[in-house]
Amino acid sequence: MNNGIVKFFNSEKGFGFIKDESSNQEYFVHVTGLIDEIRENDRVTFELKEGKKGLNAVNVKRA
Repeated sequence: MNNGIVKFFNSEKGFGFIKDESSNQEYFVHVTGLIDEIRENDRVTFELKEGKKGLNAVNVKRA
């Protein structure tokens, strides 16, 4: 599991970005990859899965 912080999340459109704490990489997250509801600045754990345009955060849970 990776740890990160929700940098941006638009709940109306159902997507956002999570910044990985260890690598500082940003990953796309879609509402279908969420386990918990998230908001900007939430600390989260997540896994990575290859998507159409690169790695996506999936199985996202608030930490």
